[in-house]
Amino acid sequence: MPKSWTLDDMPSQKGRTILITGTGGLGFEDALALAQAGGDVIIAGRNPTKAAEAVRRIKEKAPQASITLEIVDLASLASIEALAKRLKETHHHVDVLINNAGVMTPPTRQTTKDGFELQFGTNHLGHFALTGHLLPLLMRAQDPRVVSLSSIAVKSASAAINFDDLQAERGYKRMPVYTQSKLACLMFAFELQRRSEEAGWGVTSIAAHPGVSRTDLLHNAPGQHSAQSLIRTYLWFLFQPVAQGALPTLFAATSPEARGGGYYGPDRLGETRGHPTEAQIPRQALDMDAAHRLWEISEKLTGISFNAQALSLDISSARATAIAREA
Repeated sequence: MPKSWTLDDMPSQKGRTILITGTGGLGFEDALALAQAGGDVIIAGRNPTKAAEAVRRIKEKAPQASITLEIVDLASLASIEALAKRLKETHHHVDVLINNAGVMTPPTRQTTKDGFELQFGTNHLGHFALTGHLLPLLMRAQDPRVVSLSSIAVKSASAAINFDDLQAERGYKRMPVYTQSKLACLMFAFELQRRSEEAGWGVTSIAAHPGVSRTDLLHNAPGQHSAQSLIRTYLWFLFQPVAQGALPTLFAATSPEARGGGYYGPDRLGETRGHPTEAQIPRQALDMDAAHRLWEISEKLTGISFNAQALSLDISSARATAIAREA
């Protein structure tokens, strides 16, 4: 892969429709860069005020940008389904989906609107459901990509999917639960690539992580006076700028060199900072039996069947062909 990949190496995104979850931090930098490259960017967030401000700032920096706003709460399956329904009514296809938004280490166990543990439910199940709902739109695109955000935290030797207590109902430790959710995102990316190849969906699935970047994620999670937040506030120089942290995602989303089933992160200081390179894959993420089990559980919990979504595209295409012939 190219050395020291930067935004100057990004190919034009003109004519490509790109959906990004998350309106601050990495999501904002992704949207700005892709809009500046000519993409038709849809930025989706939970907070309408924050999302509108993100769009305003992008327009200010790039007046010619094609940027639109959608509201979605990834902690609500109904909200995710509603977003997908709107997009299916207004868009023929989606070229790139960036599963970026996330929740990190709330101090006490919280749940989504559907009763899932908040981090697992938002970071993994929410994006799993969104990707499944949008599979028909992705399959209509030319060379579609799904980029799922993991975390450097999954390098932890203790990281694993706890199938015996998936929702942390018997015991909640915020960092291990966060790490599990991000490991699930990585395993989902790999399993999606395998299933896409087997089923002929034509969707390329890639994972990325931002290293250690100065996002507001920790500030918004344990609280402004937590140890993690104070470290980011007063030892800010230890963390790379968020625009730099966005580069692995942007590489995965746009570069011809990014490969399906790949995993990309920063290239320096133990993948904490630098330019995009192939990231080290923890052995837990390569457990295909666990990935298959996680996929089956995720389909059951979300009520989303990827095969059924793909079949719905085949049925609608056949119906359209029949109508055209009759006309």
